[in-house]
Amino acid sequence: MAKQPPRRPKLAVWKFASCDGCQLTLLDCEDELLEVAGHLTIAYFLEASRATLKGPYDLSLVEGSITTPDDAKRIQRIRRQSRTLVTIGACATAGGIQALRNFADVDDYVRQVYPRPEFIRTLPRSTPIRDHVRVDFELKGCPISRHQLLEVIAAFLAGRRPSIPEVSQCMECKRHGTPCVMVTRGLPCLGPVTQAGCGNLCPPLGRACYGCFGPMETPNTASLAGWFAASGTDSAAIRDLFRTYNAAAPAFRRESEAQARTTSSHADDA
Repeated sequence: MAKQPPRRPKLAVWKFASCDGCQLTLLDCEDELLEVAGHLTIAYFLEASRATLKGPYDLSLVEGSITTPDDAKRIQRIRRQSRTLVTIGACATAGGIQALRNFADVDDYVRQVYPRPEFIRTLPRSTPIRDHVRVDFELKGCPISRHQLLEVIAAFLAGRRPSIPEVSQCMECKRHGTPCVMVTRGLPCLGPVTQAGCGNLCPPLGRACYGCFGPMETPNTASLAGWFAASGTDSAAIRDLFRTYNAAAPAFRRESEAQARTTSSHADDA
């Protein structure tokens, strides 16, 4: 009897509230994707194919945040079917740009946007996947780095933890020999508190980092905000710096709320 080839692990890729950019990062791997497909069975990936296989799944990659009651139920089902669950991108790890709703009354938005708001079933907050189920690893970025994604998949296949640096974006600037835009241009840059991984995209072009990879490990946001204030940036602008793609990440959220209180206090004094 011929020996059966070993079973390849089953990969599933899931989407919640998001722009699909992080799923597309996997497709952008091009030549490397063929290598991935040789080691994994792509069982569920609607961005790439309508063909699907039933679970359970050995590895699930989850993009997007939880924004509706149906989302909250579906992620529970996915978790039960997944031996390893990895969240990919700012939406899945920090609520995404849509988490700006968390600082306002979402019902006001619904009434302004939809002619029949009574048909809309949404949650008051956009939340990361880890707020609802156990997550085995989080891969940050908006979008994620394809090199880091391949590292996550390789680590899964090897049975080890992914080696993803948690240092600040400033380390990327140093490695690339990029002059500091805070020092040379006086720009309010989130690089000192943002996790490296983007490939040093903005500072070489003379633009400050805006935190697309979210907070680094133990970021000192209060100290950085103090530097911004001392350099002439008002509290409202500092608040908005921390309220972009990773607005609901705890470290960025706390600092933006602190700056919002300062803004409110100044308005009261005026």
